[in-house]
Amino acid sequence: MVTRLPKWTLAVLLLAAIVAVVAFTAAGCDPNATPGGGTPGPKTTITGNASAELAKLPVAKAGSMKGYSREKFPHWRTTGSNCDVRDAVLKRDGTKVKLSGCNVVAGTWRSVYDDKTLSSPTQVDIDHVVPLANAWRSGAASWTTPQREDFANDLDDPQLVAVSAGSNRSKGDQDPSTWKPPATDNWCHYAESWIAVKTHWKLTVTSAEKSALGDMLEKC
Repeated sequence: MVTRLPKWTLAVLLLAAIVAVVAFTAAGCDPNATPGGGTPGPKTTITGNASAELAKLPVAKAGSMKGYSREKFPHWRTTGSNCDVRDAVLKRDGTKVKLSGCNVVAGTWRSVYDDKTLSSPTQVDIDHVVPLANAWRSGAASWTTPQREDFANDLDDPQLVAVSAGSNRSKGDQDPSTWKPPATDNWCHYAESWIAVKTHWKLTVTSAEKSALGDMLEKC
């Protein structure tokens, strides 16, 4: 014998299903969501206490630049179908991103370093929060090339961010003791990102760098 549910019960069940779908999508779980349009910067959550992590970072003098070249940190790694890591960051950090195949051809980006709004991907640089040369001086010189490639294409840690070309080139390979983002409201996140990357990759910091990071964390 089949029991028919009252119409009002069916209506309640349907409403509950609609509410569940809306909540699922609002939480960022929509499987059909298009990349782009999120908060600028890596999606990786910076976990733990940044001050505690900073205290644990080993202090050492900056190593030699002997033997360094950017070619020893191969990037940008392909992600298939003519996509690469640069495309992935542009899509992640941009809003209203338009694609031609995998190539990002339009969109808007907010450069968190200097609060500039960028209206073309040609105005955007993908910055390594911990610069490749800084990594070389703080431990990466002893890594294998595959390890350095993983570092240069790291999408899991807060290491890659879309910023203005001007701010990226002003920064160069400097650490926070000699360069900080002009937008001071980004100092907290920048310091937390720097500490998270150096902690994950087991890199050293100089005493001046460590002191500057501590000062920046006071903005948190």
